[in-house]
Order: sequence, then C-alpha cells, then structure tokens
Amino acid sequence: MSGPVTFKIQGLSEMDEALGEFSKATAKNILKRVGKAALVPMADLAQSLAPKLTGQLRDSITEGTKLTSRQARLAKQDDNPSFTTIYMGPNDPAAIPQEFGTFDQPAQPFMRPAFAQEAEATIRRVADGLKPEIDKAAARARAKALKATK
Repeated sequence: MSGPVTFKIQGLSEMDEALGEFSKATAKNILKRVGKAALVPMADLAQSLAPKLTGQLRDSITEGTKLTSRQARLAKQDDNPSFTTIYMGPNDPAAIPQEFGTFDQPAQPFMRPAFAQEAEATIRRVADGLKPEIDKAAARARAKALKATK
C-alpha cells in the first residue's frame, strides 16, 4: 500500500515571504488553520460517500495534524521535510477494505472519489485563505506591539 498523497503548492512566494515575517509557531498556526479549513469540504464529501451501515466509518473521517501512533511511525518513514502537515481521512481499520475491497467484498470507494472531486478546489481554498489569515496575524502582532509600548 502506498503512503499518503501529498501536494506541493508553488507560486505563492509572496505568501511565503509574509509567513517568514512571523515566528515559526505563528507561521505554522496560520498554515494549520488554513489547511484544516480547506480540507473540511473534502472531508464532508468523503463522509457523505462513506458506507452508512453503522456510521462509525463515516464519523471517523476528520482533518487535523495528529496521527495515531501507528500512522506516525509510518509517516516517519516517508522522510517528509514539510514545514507543517495536515491530514484528512478515516481513523478506522475498516476504511481500507471498504475503499479497495477484498477477495470476497467489492470495493466501495469513498475517499478516492472525494479526493478526485475536491483536490483542485482544496488547493484553491488554501491559496485563497492564506492572505486573510496572514493579514489577521499581522494585525494581531501590530496590536500586541502597540499594547507593549503603552
């Protein structure tokens, strides 16, 4: 089985420079907020496409930065030098057989169709969401600096 699908967004050099003006923690928080918000529609679509037998698989689909200990071990093997990473998908062992099928169960894909339909829009949401978040963080930093001088 292959690892997670990753994207590298290029052409956002102005945003990257703006993020560089912030502390590392602030820049990561901006990217996490934008990334998680951008993945919500894809997660919602995957949930709507997931088999509804018990609802457990559907409810396990989330977006965030945390992995299970097993997923974290596998992610370490990827040798990923990314500044920050946001994950979206199910946290249920039944997801793989549902998505890809088994010798006696046909595949019932829900993640792949959601990804195919939402991938480009997700990237656009990241690109469109960065500037407002950077502007908000800059305004907070200015307000904090003003308060400190008083």
